[in-house]
Amino acid sequence: MAGKITSMSKIKQMLLLLKASKGVKTIASITGISRNTIKSYKVRLGKMDASIDDLLLLDDPELESLFHAGNPAYSDKRFDTLKLLLDDYIKELENPKNHLTRYTLWQEYRSENPEGYGYSQFCYHLGQHQSASHPTMVLHSSPGDKLLVDFAGDTLSYVDIATGEVITCQVFVACLQHTDYAFAMAVHSQTIDDFIYALSCCLRALGGVPVQIVSDNLKTAITRADRYEPSINQVLWDMANHYGFVVNPTRVRKPRDKALVEDQVKLVYHRVYARMRKQTFYSLSELNAAIKKHMIAHNQTRMQRYPFTREERFLSIEKPCLKPLPETDFEIKYYVKLKVSTNNHIYLARDKHYYSVPYQWIGWKVKVAYTHTMVWIYADGQQTVTHLRSFGPDPYTTNKNHLCSTHQHYLNRSPEYYINLAKRKNPVLGELFECLFNDSSRAPEQLYKSCEGMLSLHKKTEPELFERACQLAIAEQQLSYGFLKKVIANKALINYSTALKAKPLPKHENVRGAAYYAQQLELNF
Repeated sequence: MAGKITSMSKIKQMLLLLKASKGVKTIASITGISRNTIKSYKVRLGKMDASIDDLLLLDDPELESLFHAGNPAYSDKRFDTLKLLLDDYIKELENPKNHLTRYTLWQEYRSENPEGYGYSQFCYHLGQHQSASHPTMVLHSSPGDKLLVDFAGDTLSYVDIATGEVITCQVFVACLQHTDYAFAMAVHSQTIDDFIYALSCCLRALGGVPVQIVSDNLKTAITRADRYEPSINQVLWDMANHYGFVVNPTRVRKPRDKALVEDQVKLVYHRVYARMRKQTFYSLSELNAAIKKHMIAHNQTRMQRYPFTREERFLSIEKPCLKPLPETDFEIKYYVKLKVSTNNHIYLARDKHYYSVPYQWIGWKVKVAYTHTMVWIYADGQQTVTHLRSFGPDPYTTNKNHLCSTHQHYLNRSPEYYINLAKRKNPVLGELFECLFNDSSRAPEQLYKSCEGMLSLHKKTEPELFERACQLAIAEQQLSYGFLKKVIANKALINYSTALKAKPLPKHENVRGAAYYAQQLELNF
């Protein structure tokens, strides 16, 4: 019985492996070609003038004619005519601006070659030539070497209970190249903060650190950066140094380095998205709990081509090869230069929050570094202050030791200074300031800006109207610049003043006095 002819696809795989200096035994194991056949092909290769790269560019019929002499596949002139056109056809197909389909291309080919190939044979030769023009190599990996990361194209969402708004979330997907062990979680966006947070959660879930993180071009993965954020490269360098991994971006121009994670994204669609399509979630944590549940099931599902699960292979082979995690998670560190204001605080605009600084540095520009949890303030090159970062409703974080309410150096900005100044302007304003500083829940320095604002209002407002506004603020215990400004702006106190000055009505048991109406007017405020 005559031996079977080896398919050209196997021969091309053999050529690629020979190019990669693989041995005959390894090539036979991978391709299924017998070792004797491989040896005979190597002998033929040695007698050819063409290199392996040149052979890989040939179409299957041409390659077959070299390796299977005496059995030519295409002896008619149709193929000779078509092969001269294939390079141009491929270029036209791959140009997105042409919006060209294979069927349109075939119609043009047949109009010029009426006796040419039918559509199916035309597509076959076109596909073979296209594959030969873009050869790929087998990518080998080592346990614990590469973690591939990407964002899924499709989003998930949850419903905000408070507002009923549907919040769209991005889905971060990662997998280890050697075992295909996968991780996925939802975050609010593809910003630097969320990307770093998701990657940190991924490393924590893996229980170790790989040698390399292979990421797509981050300028396309991260959709927004603002003036408060450091550069993307700086963030990754900081994170890589913290965890001890190398950042290895994929190659440009349609890279295949991340084919595994892109396939993993498709699996996440099928095994996570599809199974949650009828569920409604009411928080990000609830959404991520469901994703985690389905990802555990995914990693514990036996793979189609192997008799084991991703989790089994990860635990037995790859996890022991991961480097240990550092003691603390990585946090992005932001830097900004700010001036210490007269109230002993710097103002962090990103949080709309004030942090105290020792009074000696009032008027200085200081360098502020902050993470998600901490704030460090450096004056004259030395770390001066450390605060916990605050996101609470109180806009001030104050260390009373930084303040100078009783210090001789700062007497000209003491509570007594503002009270005495206010009394000189208007006695009622002085009374308001006394009430303001008697509020023990806030440090005096936190009230200085409010005092400055009310003194400014005094300059701009009619004296009688301003005094009435101060009286109302004291009566209502609304001792703030904002309240005083609103009362003055609505002009309602003009009517109140007029009512007080009006001629009193004759006394009568059914007539109510001006005091009653004044009281009602105050209540309406």
